[in-house]
Parts: sequence; structure tokens; C-alpha cells
Amino acid sequence: MITKETTIEELVENLTGAVKYLMEQGIRCIICGEPIWGTLEEAAKEKGFNDEQIAVFVADLIEIQKNPPAEDVKFEKRFDIKKL
Repeated sequence: MITKETTIEELVENLTGAVKYLMEQGIRCIICGEPIWGTLEEAAKEKGFNDEQIAVFVADLIEIQKNPPAEDVKFEKRFDIKKL
């Protein structure tokens, strides 16, 4: 089960689409050459997301887990990180 305590490493290893989804939400360091360690919550808070927004990420990732996307899917951007 995916929670805010799920590690980024677990998401990357076990969830098809997680990297693309998180990157499109503004959590980009997953593929920038430096790995992210820690939890989804920690990574999101470092980018300025609040608890409510993190809950949306968790819900979205659970949905992605239930219904894996095609490789070429573009995920809806949930929040404008420039406003954080």
C-alpha cells in the first residue's frame, strides 16, 4: 500500500509511471542525476507541498498502481509549484 511514508526508492522500483508522475508534479530530482532518498512526504515537503497536496499525490499514486498507465501518458499537473 502506498502512503506518504513510502520511500521514493520503493516507488521507483515498484510502480510503473511513478517517476513520470512525480516529475510532472514538480518533484524532478528523481531523474536529474542525483537520487532522492527518503519518503514521498519528505520529497514533497522539500519542494514546498503541504499535507493536503501530499494526500492527493498518495491518492493519485494508488490509482496509478491499480491502473498502470501506458508509457506515453501525460499526467495532469495537480499544483502550480511556482505558487508554493
